[in-house]
Amino acid sequence: MKIRLPQRGWLFDLDGTIYLGERLIRGADEAIAALRADNRRIVFLSNKPLETRADYARKLTRLGIPAAADDVLNSSLVLARHLARLDPGAPVFAIGEPPLVAELTAHGFEVRPDHHVRWVVIAFDRTFDYAKLNVALQAVRRSNARLIATNPDRTCPVEGGEIPDCAGMIAAVEAVTGRTVEAIVGKPSPIILEVALAALGLDARDAVIVGDRLETDMTMGKRLGLATVLVLTGVTAASDPAIAEVAPDLVLPSVRELLIS
Repeated sequence: MKIRLPQRGWLFDLDGTIYLGERLIRGADEAIAALRADNRRIVFLSNKPLETRADYARKLTRLGIPAAADDVLNSSLVLARHLARLDPGAPVFAIGEPPLVAELTAHGFEVRPDHHVRWVVIAFDRTFDYAKLNVALQAVRRSNARLIATNPDRTCPVEGGEIPDCAGMIAAVEAVTGRTVEAIVGKPSPIILEVALAALGLDARDAVIVGDRLETDMTMGKRLGLATVLVLTGVTAASDPAIAEVAPDLVLPSVRELLIS
């Protein structure tokens, strides 16, 4: 088997590209194995902050794609690193789940439950509620807190459909505070790509991104000089007219079709 594109570095989205929920996309394991056998460098790149990198690595391994934590980058890690450069050790309020809080704590931030903070960190949070929204409002109004977010995704693909993602939390906080998020570090941001390319040890021109989202995966690749492969196993339908507008280099039914005889 041969791989369709010659790039040495490969960035793979996870949800909707490699797997859906607990189901591996058919042929994903074969495609990754073929790339590795051809000495291509691979990093799994996710906007999803709901699990740690070690969790994602264990899931990939369980589904048949051996992986270590260092093979995975997610928006929680990128946000923590970015904020550590901007304001190391700052007190923050986190709209997010325990893996995000753990990442922030590991990077030296004081994660507080109240409004006495310098930053409100907004992430995909399935426990988001009125109480968290109110703390965010009070942090901006009383403490002049700034806003930063993990990812811009409107929905997350799961088996049987989609569920609300971080864009909903961002919109709610911006609506009540009148403040705009200063940075969203996940795809399509150059912030996450810088970290990913450093992990690959390559320039953008030597890399390709494979993903299911036009507005994140494909847009980042097009803007920042990567080759782009759109797969139709996640949120983007083959009939979507925006495919022609974004114009990925390849549009494939799934990652399996990266392989050619």
